[in-house]
Amino acid sequence: MEPLTNLVAASIAFVGSHFALSHPLRAPLVARLGENGFRGLYSLVSLATFVWMVLAYRDAGPGGAALWNGMGDATWGIASIVMLVASVLLAGSFVKNPALPDPRAAAHAAAGVHGVFHVTRHPMMWSFALWALVHIMLSPTPRQLVLSGSLGFLALVGAHMQDRKKEVLMGDAWAGWEAQTSYWPRLSGFARAGGVAWAGGVAIWLAATYGHIHAIGIPAGVWRWF
Repeated sequence: MEPLTNLVAASIAFVGSHFALSHPLRAPLVARLGENGFRGLYSLVSLATFVWMVLAYRDAGPGGAALWNGMGDATWGIASIVMLVASVLLAGSFVKNPALPDPRAAAHAAAGVHGVFHVTRHPMMWSFALWALVHIMLSPTPRQLVLSGSLGFLALVGAHMQDRKKEVLMGDAWAGWEAQTSYWPRLSGFARAGGVAWAGGVAIWLAATYGHIHAIGIPAGVWRWF
């Protein structure tokens, strides 16, 4: 199979299996395997298809002309700010998130809006989508468009589908949470994101961009200039 075609197939398998297992296949599989068995199967399929996608990405190589030059300082500056925003959303998404599998999810929803949920009720999904956007901005090659485009699509469409699933699973608790929060990010909400999200986000951002140097040999974030 041609390398880019293999990457497309792997990406379709990764995204499609997530949607299928999270929605139409979830109930029958939980009934047959139990909740823990289903989570094990979900994790195994996710890991297998993700590894396939990563290996296919590597095999595709850097071939193909970039749509634009993403290596300029202006693009890197914008991308670095966007990645900081994504990191703040990710850090804050672990604090009393009703969307996470937690027996206290309904209580978290009833407790009212807090932290990064002033920005969006899907901070983790938006952090993944912004990560994907940044990588497309900096490296708009065919393989990057497929990989990051797939992950961004999964994050944002998955967030929308998660709303529908949670409406069924959590009923009024999720409906009340939806009424208080927004799918689309509200930039004004960052002023109320909280110290935990900002401190954690800066730490994640600095660590991830520093690790970028050792992972692929390209300095990112502030390390590009310092």
